[in-house]
Amino acid sequence: MSEKSLPDVPREVRELYERGLEALRRDNYEYAQMLLTQVLNREPAFLDARKALRQAQQRKAAAKSTGFFKRILSGAAASPELARARLALRSNPLEAMQLAEEALNADPNNMTAHKLFAEAAVAAGLPRTALLSYEVLFAHDPRDREVAVQYAHALADAGQVAKAEQVLAALARVYPGDPDLAQELKNLSARRTLTEAGYGALETGTGSYRDVLRNAEEARILEQEQKVQKSEDTTERLIREYEARLANEPQNVRLLRSLAELYTQKHDYDRALQYYERIRATEAGQDPSLDRAIADTVVRKFDHQLAQLDPAAPDYAERTREIEAAKQAFRLEDCKKRVEKYPTDLAIRFEYGQLLFEAGRITEAIAEFQKAQNNPHKRIAALAYLARCFAQRKMYDLAARTLQNALKEKNVFDDEKKDLLYQLGCVLEAMGRRDEAIEPFKQIYEVDISYRDVAAKVDAYYAGQ
Repeated sequence: MSEKSLPDVPREVRELYERGLEALRRDNYEYAQMLLTQVLNREPAFLDARKALRQAQQRKAAAKSTGFFKRILSGAAASPELARARLALRSNPLEAMQLAEEALNADPNNMTAHKLFAEAAVAAGLPRTALLSYEVLFAHDPRDREVAVQYAHALADAGQVAKAEQVLAALARVYPGDPDLAQELKNLSARRTLTEAGYGALETGTGSYRDVLRNAEEARILEQEQKVQKSEDTTERLIREYEARLANEPQNVRLLRSLAELYTQKHDYDRALQYYERIRATEAGQDPSLDRAIADTVVRKFDHQLAQLDPAAPDYAERTREIEAAKQAFRLEDCKKRVEKYPTDLAIRFEYGQLLFEAGRITEAIAEFQKAQNNPHKRIAALAYLARCFAQRKMYDLAARTLQNALKEKNVFDDEKKDLLYQLGCVLEAMGRRDEAIEPFKQIYEVDISYRDVAAKVDAYYAGQ
């Protein structure tokens, strides 16, 4: 999920938002608060509405305030909403945001509510929304190490990498010699290098090459590079131009990465990898996305080798097996190294778990998926894989319970939910619980009769009645 602006929300929500703004302009804070809360209940990612609600909360509190001391005391107050928000934080961050906001409607200086709200917004993929509360928390206590680090992460995720560095640099002066803070600063510095080169905006889809280049000629060159199908002449010309410039700018990360991508397109994977390794030797080298790009390039090299094989050759099958085995071994070993290098990156742990599962190393895969489920963006998928692992080991009761837990957290009836239901039906069948097994299949049948063999299973069940 990403933040929404006014044109992104439905017309009726826009109208409700405008009414809230009008009430705020007229100093009718309670009515403004009520209207804007309704807007956010419908569109929790609507950032302008969230900002307006915070204004209404603060102005209402200021109007009713009887003194500074009362406001400070109110910041420590607890509420039933916060207890429920803590419970919802892991499984439903949007609900946790809503509950924390209810507490802030009652007391906009409640630091516990701000902390819960910020954590929930981050979990929901809304870093700019999270900043609304992190800024309050950081202003309240700039020496709070945990808050400052979380604030810096949210700033970086929102594209404000330079400001994030400033926050951590100030904290490092408070805690000199802290190795974790030093590493955080190093990571941010690498991230800023890539952001300034334009990759951050391009990867998130919020920027364009024209936004990050210094002149129109560079924009023209890179627009050619963006084309899906480039002629061989264009590719060669771009490579010549970039390599000529690189002689004068040997540490230019953008040029190095562009050259790596161009050589990858030419299927000259060894040369591409040389340029990626040069990036790794710079300050920007400590970046998970760079390691992933290198791994993907090596995998594409294996795929290219497979594509070059002659199916009519007598050793075709043997060579195919050899290359596929080498490819799988590389992917496993490379991902293992990335897990060791970035042990807190749960997305990499999820990827490693998938590779272990494909390799039949089920016990090791279980351990990775159990860690990966703590990533809110990978949680449902990790639970689905955990269930597959348990089913592979014939631990059907654990598989069924895991799938049921995943389904409780899955509100949208999409392909992921269909897969969870189908797995659950198969597990219950394996347990001999035929009457229970048909229920998940029937749920799928009601919305998608063509899904796998659901129609055959449901028809067979009713035919046997």
